[in-house]
Amino acid sequence: MGRNIQIEIMDTTLRDGEQTSGVSFVPHEKLMIARLLLEELKVDRVEVGSAKVSEGEFDAVKMICDWAARKDMLQKVEVLGFVDGDASLKWVQKAGCRVINLLCKGSLKHCREQLKKTPEQHIEDIKVVLEHADDMDIEVNVYLEDWSNGMKHSPEYVFQMMDALKETSIKRFMLPDTLGILNPLEVIEFVRKMLRYYPDKHFDFHPHNDYDMAVSNALAAVLSGAKGLHTTINGLGERAGNAPLASVQAILKDHFDAKTNIDESRLNDVSRIVESYSGVLIPSNKPIVGENVFTQVAGVHADGDNKNNLYCNDLLPERFGRRREYALGKTSGKANIRKNLEDLGLELDEDSMRKVTERIIELGDKKELVTQEDLPYIISDVLKQEGESNKVKLKSYFVTLAQGLRPMATLSIEINGKIYEESSSGDGQYDAFVRALRKIYKKTLNRKYPMLLNYAVTIPPGGRTDAFVQTVITWSYENKVFRTRGLDADQTEAAIKATIKMLNIIEE
Repeated sequence: MGRNIQIEIMDTTLRDGEQTSGVSFVPHEKLMIARLLLEELKVDRVEVGSAKVSEGEFDAVKMICDWAARKDMLQKVEVLGFVDGDASLKWVQKAGCRVINLLCKGSLKHCREQLKKTPEQHIEDIKVVLEHADDMDIEVNVYLEDWSNGMKHSPEYVFQMMDALKETSIKRFMLPDTLGILNPLEVIEFVRKMLRYYPDKHFDFHPHNDYDMAVSNALAAVLSGAKGLHTTINGLGERAGNAPLASVQAILKDHFDAKTNIDESRLNDVSRIVESYSGVLIPSNKPIVGENVFTQVAGVHADGDNKNNLYCNDLLPERFGRRREYALGKTSGKANIRKNLEDLGLELDEDSMRKVTERIIELGDKKELVTQEDLPYIISDVLKQEGESNKVKLKSYFVTLAQGLRPMATLSIEINGKIYEESSSGDGQYDAFVRALRKIYKKTLNRKYPMLLNYAVTIPPGGRTDAFVQTVITWSYENKVFRTRGLDADQTEAAIKATIKMLNIIEE
């Protein structure tokens, strides 16, 4: 494979990704994601919906096309359409779109058993759509649905389709592994065969992840001469999903020297936004975008990083708008703790370092999560200076919950030696507590209050009602994002503990 080959990325988060079980984007979310994909990530094309699905789908596609037309990006917006005369084409045209991805059958089994048609009849139907598209000045790409099974069990049908369509105005032939059945060796064989017979055609490969081989198969397709790949953000898609853009991008660049137009530094932020809109959580160990993938846990790794980055590879977190972290737990060792202390601007003598290390190991043995934000508290506790360093102390609070009435919170808090009291109602007990706090910071002290970005609650398995609840809150303050954790048998209390930790951090 030649070096520096340019690969076209078509992202289908808004079409195939939306077929993830339980995922449905509202129109403004679709527009936001389309803007992020095209403007921030700089993907080459986006597939934003399916023709004739619903009024909501039409509204979303129209919003995206109106925006794309103003930005001179309309040719990058595509909609899935069907072999139905001019019905899909009229829908696409009315929405303001200029490109249709026509869903044709790529296997004899699909043609005969789903359409109940002969290959010749299906080809004639496709040509009718192409004539209408040419008259309406709509660009056509063609999906050969179930192409993978077609190449396995009815290759003569695939070539019959290609021979019939190769002289038409079709711009791209898109080869889906619809049921995710291929392995990389088969992809290489089949894509090379397509290019051997049709060397002047543009082929996209569209993988699915049923055997966890979507990324491997995407790269095999590139290796074999495919010009384009289809991806989704976070690997969203029906069943086991599609190939995740972040993984495909990293491997294309690092292992094949292939070029794309993707801006890697925006991958993490866009992944988080799609995670929020979709409600599908990113696994913490998912490559590139998972929460833990740039976190060293073993102390020996942190020590190696201190000694000329011995445990680093080309996947540097800064590439993806992230930073390396050093986990704190029973395997941390002094090197991990030192790395975290450096980030916080703290220095400890050897004796203090030994005591802090022992405490972190002790906490790790209890399975408690220890974060960088917890370090100052552990140090204070170990060195018996807690009273001096806590500039914010919750003196007392009272929350109510009564059916038919809004929850109320009254609190008394000491900030830098002065006591403040405030009350507020809210949509929940914690919301009422935070609203009272905000009043103190914004109205009484005339200060900024951090923005809450994410609130996650975990309860240990087993179903006990007295189990500890861990609340992890992500905050944004002065352009910095950080997390605090609270642990308690009561969820509200755990959240309040995490909040008081946050207030002490911003006071420092």
